[in-house]
Amino acid sequence: MTTAERIQALLATHPVWDGHNDLPWELREQAAYDFDAMDIAGPVPTTHTDLPRLRAGGVGAQFWSVFVPATLAGGAAVTATLEQVDAVHRMVERYPDQLALARTADDVEAAWASGRIASLMGAEGGHSIDASLGVLRMLYTLGVRYLTLTHNDNVPWADSGTDAEVLGGLSPFGEDVVREMNRLGMLVDLSHTSAGTMRHALRVTSAPVIFSHSSARAVCDVPRNVPDDVLAALGANGGVCMVTFVPQFVSEKVAAWRDAGQQGPRPRVTLDDVAAHVEHVREAAGVDHVGLGGDYDGTPVLPDGLEDVTGYPRLLAALAERGWSDADLGKLASGNALRVLRAAEEAASA
Repeated sequence: MTTAERIQALLATHPVWDGHNDLPWELREQAAYDFDAMDIAGPVPTTHTDLPRLRAGGVGAQFWSVFVPATLAGGAAVTATLEQVDAVHRMVERYPDQLALARTADDVEAAWASGRIASLMGAEGGHSIDASLGVLRMLYTLGVRYLTLTHNDNVPWADSGTDAEVLGGLSPFGEDVVREMNRLGMLVDLSHTSAGTMRHALRVTSAPVIFSHSSARAVCDVPRNVPDDVLAALGANGGVCMVTFVPQFVSEKVAAWRDAGQQGPRPRVTLDDVAAHVEHVREAAGVDHVGLGGDYDGTPVLPDGLEDVTGYPRLLAALAERGWSDADLGKLASGNALRVLRAAEEAASA
């Protein structure tokens, strides 16, 4: 059996569960949510994602990001988030033979058994709830299964990793948000947050947390990535860091080029650079605490070999060549994400 054949056999029983894909926002921007104008049943040249390429990439579950920019605030952010949620519901309804809405770990496994891609939702940024636990609860009722506490800007109750530190972590209301998410069974997502917010949330939470699309700060020292002490705490918490493919979070050369105003040619980033982050998270947090969160359709450029959602088998093959066992590759692909969602459900019912 070749490595490629081995990976195809693995994906038949352990399909990829990706932590973050921004296709819903591209549907808004490119087609005003018109699925006739942007029919993902066939090739869509202006995106990283469509149904044929998801199949080719071995994707069996996707957290669709219901992102809205932090430039929207208050009721406008809530409205736009609800429109994003509606778009995911309508997408699933339009392609019922390919997609299945999933709210629980059991739903994900049922989607796999029916040959469909489990479709879950994650809200990206606490501005989406407008400091309202009622809105948070309603997003959960509509099927949103994680909230990223911040996006690129602070919210009044939590510090972002790419804004000035104000709180040093969470406010008392921010702690209430984490506890309410635990009570609901909604995953606390710490991507985009400051290291102080990461550490504070890990102290407060009673359930495993996730990083839906973050890489390792020890490999690429940028604020969007996760420090080693947090990765170690994540292992103790039982959560998962879903490694992202965004070049400026993967390569310090690209981060420096971007910070310098993008002068000269963009440094090259490859699949092997991403593999280095995956292996570091495995070493720092443990193999039970690493996953994949590509951020497809959320970044304009991707590493060589990971240009679109067909790239996951190539990444898994590269890790197999580095000595990863099938059992560990299965945990990376989807086993860890499945366990974490089920653990959040069990913590909510405890």
